[in-house]
Amino acid sequence: MKVILRDDITGLGGCGDVVEVKNGYARNYLIPRDLAIKATKSTLKAIEEIKKQKRMRDNKKARTMELFAEKIEKISCTAAVAVGEEDRIFGSVTSQTISDLLKEKGFEIERKKILLEEPIKALGVYSIPIKLDSEVTARLKLWVVKK
Repeated sequence: MKVILRDDITGLGGCGDVVEVKNGYARNYLIPRDLAIKATKSTLKAIEEIKKQKRMRDNKKARTMELFAEKIEKISCTAAVAVGEEDRIFGSVTSQTISDLLKEKGFEIERKKILLEEPIKALGVYSIPIKLDSEVTARLKLWVVKK
């Protein structure tokens, strides 16, 4: 059965693509979940409208994420940690710690979106990248100080 995809589906195609799938997959999965519509003469004419709506949704989401990134870049977080001899940190500052600090400031960000190459184990000021969207990355200023 030929269907027109209404959204991007990994391994199948992008929004507005006309693809050939098995009848059961289209009837039982794609169409009921509003991921695709059956390709007929009239729906083939509607492809451009579907693509236009998808572009508008993507643009709106990108603008929202850019504004959110600007807000994050304006703040700075301070992680107070216990230190021992020669200012060596007991433990480390991880992405979960940073996520908790951001939650205290009113920003709900998953720890998976905080791009730490390795946990922070020294005092100082760090610029932490946070991937908000596929194209939008914010940089958070993090101060790691003594308790």
